[in-house]
Amino acid sequence: MDFKDSIYQLSNRVEKLKDSICTEEATKNAFIMPFINSLGYDVFNPLEVVPEMTCDIGTKKGEKVDYAIMKDGSPILLIECKHWTQNLTLNDNQLLRYFHVSKAKFGLLTNGIVYKFYTDLIEPNIMDKKPFLEIDITDIKDNQIEELKKFHKSYFDIDRILSSASELKYTGELKTLLAAEFSNPNPEFVKYFAKQVYDSIITAKLLEEFTDLTKRSIASYINDLISERLKSAMQTEDAEAKDITVISEEQQDSKIITTEEEIESYMVVKAILRSVTDVSRIVYRDAQTYFAILFDNNNRKPICRMYFNGNKKYIATFDENKKETKNEISSLDDIYNYSKELIDIISIYDKKQEE
Repeated sequence: MDFKDSIYQLSNRVEKLKDSICTEEATKNAFIMPFINSLGYDVFNPLEVVPEMTCDIGTKKGEKVDYAIMKDGSPILLIECKHWTQNLTLNDNQLLRYFHVSKAKFGLLTNGIVYKFYTDLIEPNIMDKKPFLEIDITDIKDNQIEELKKFHKSYFDIDRILSSASELKYTGELKTLLAAEFSNPNPEFVKYFAKQVYDSIITAKLLEEFTDLTKRSIASYINDLISERLKSAMQTEDAEAKDITVISEEQQDSKIITTEEEIESYMVVKAILRSVTDVSRIVYRDAQTYFAILFDNNNRKPICRMYFNGNKKYIATFDENKKETKNEISSLDDIYNYSKELIDIISIYDKKQEE
């Protein structure tokens, strides 16, 4: 099961069980522990997840944070939990105090349904009072899953998360402000646009008229955007349908069918190798029994092969002697476990080319 599927499965679980969850402890067991598990961490391994981790704060001794996710012996994510019916407020919250005395760079406040992720964008070592990422697990969007995936054990990278945290935080706040203005524009917002189209003084009466005009103009513009997008999408679908027909005919002749899963595996390999080579040099060729990913479009430079046609999935890697080693994988995420082998073979090809 890939990461997205596991999150959607958890979403369905929460919807079904929440009304029967009566305590905070039950919330942890039914919702939050499965969430941590979906991030790739073993909740029963104290080297990865420490429950009730003690955080001594000044004269306060023995205070505990509900969970601390660990890496190399240090906490990287502190998690404070509430009952699923509780509102999540950070005022005088323990998480603020824990963050200050911990090495962790991220804090998570959750009731098992809403997940609020915090860091220290404004002042170093002082947790921001506003989250940079907020997710409702029962109404999660694909783009949020991609951001959440950055916290997965296989992909966790502090710098990568921080690089997007600022943008996430401020775009989220701006979207909220825009939504409020679009539904009920304030006088300053209306005046800004009214002055662009009306040359005289904006009186109170005119301001009232322009408020209504602004609301209708925004609604009309959004409708026009949606119509254009739908029109463009329909045209794209028509073009793709024609392409698919041609491809299908070719595949019927060749008995080769390139699946969506194979294409996704190719994208994963490109993501792994992006830091060491120009991804335009990485191409794929499909065959009846395997899906090959090549360097420089050269059959003599195989990067790896995917065997997805049977009941089990395999990735085959290559060494400097072109010896193929097949490794069973349970999901596409497991491809990341072979990053070293993929990077090494690129280095070998580049070195031979220089020689």
